Amino acid sequence: MHATRSPSPGPGGPDDDPAAGPEPLVPFRQFLLKIHSRCDLACDYCYMYEAADQSWRGRPRRMELETVRRTAALIAAHAREHRPAEVRIVLHGGEPLLVGARHLEELLGVLAGALEGVTVPRFVLQTNGVRLGREPALLEVLDRYGVRVGVSLDGTAADHDRHRRRPDGGGSHAATVRALDLLAAGPHRHLYAGVLCVVDLAADPVGTYEALLAHTPPRLDLLLPHATWAAPPPGLPRRTTPPDRPPEAPYGPTPYGDWLCAVFDRWYGAPRRETGIRLFEEIMVLLLGGTARSEAVGLTPVDLVVVETDGAIEQADSLKVSYPGAPETGLDVFRNSFAEAALHPAFRARQRGTAGLGPVCRACPRARVCGGGLYAHRYRPGEEPTFSAPSVYCQDLALLVDHIAERVRRDVAGLLGARGRPEEAAR
Repeated sequence: MHATRSPSPGPGGPDDDPAAGPEPLVPFRQFLLKIHSRCDLACDYCYMYEAADQSWRGRPRRMELETVRRTAALIAAHAREHRPAEVRIVLHGGEPLLVGARHLEELLGVLAGALEGVTVPRFVLQTNGVRLGREPALLEVLDRYGVRVGVSLDGTAADHDRHRRRPDGGGSHAATVRALDLLAAGPHRHLYAGVLCVVDLAADPVGTYEALLAHTPPRLDLLLPHATWAAPPPGLPRRTTPPDRPPEAPYGPTPYGDWLCAVFDRWYGAPRRETGIRLFEEIMVLLLGGTARSEAVGLTPVDLVVVETDGAIEQADSLKVSYPGAPETGLDVFRNSFAEAALHPAFRARQRGTAGLGPVCRACPRARVCGGGLYAHRYRPGEEPTFSAPSVYCQDLALLVDHIAERVRRDVAGLLGARGRPEEAAR
């Protein structure tokens, strides 16, 4: 599940001028709590267990109530200082539902109680879905606190089970579909946030989209596999050297861009709106001059902070794919505050807009839309500053942005032309 972001100052503001003075403090409005550090699946692409950072091995299995209480108190203090109308609290893992219904109820009660009268907590949980069908009490707890649920599903049964396997090698698709059935129909539909799918080049893009659509998701998140210039994307082992200039057509090999363009055309060309796809919608909003609310694209300052099961305060956990210790700040909820974390150079580096990009990205006409891609995907060993290289998906993102821009440009031109011809506008 990708983080969303607060509105940026916009083009022409201090975040777009490399020579501007210090940027204003961006308070946190999203708090991702790692309530369980283990998982009941063994997905082969998991950035938490299979990537460079292996810090999970030394952490407690679950976030104990003492840590939850301290975290809740710090969130409340941060909210009192900055007065947001609401804060987003993401329950994450590992697999967060491994905490069980009783502990889940206790920790949600602590969080809700601490924020009562301070701000409105919007709870979200990202799960593989396996335990939802096994433990009915979990849904009852989630319903009591209005926790919206996102489920990870990678398309068809064959495609899903190729990567999202149980520790014994068995597939997890059937169990995930049972969870989706519980959410998609009946009394818990209002909790259904959507489906998250990792792009797989071995899967048919349109077939994947239609398999996901069968579960009537309110929204889809299509995620590029976490990769860096040191650990290239699946299927692209030779992609180890960043470009030295912005991409131009013909772009070169763009299998991920081609995959996403195929889904975009199927989704955008549908006779009615079937669901939302966050990546495409964010790109379209940015192309039309709006502001992104996703960390995958755009230049909006990131306002998310992670708390690990032991209380460590960290940056986005996707950074685990880059190098050991990448998300670390040296801060924790027992000795520090979120005000201190907001001032940490690692967070400030992700709030500088265009000034935070490397020279190739700053020179690119797509910079405001692409935003350099996901921060973790820019990592290249030895690059200074760290994460200043273009995304390892640079060419793919360029193709996707240009493809969507052409479709939107053509349709906007058609709409404007129709306004000048009353007979067309009336059709």
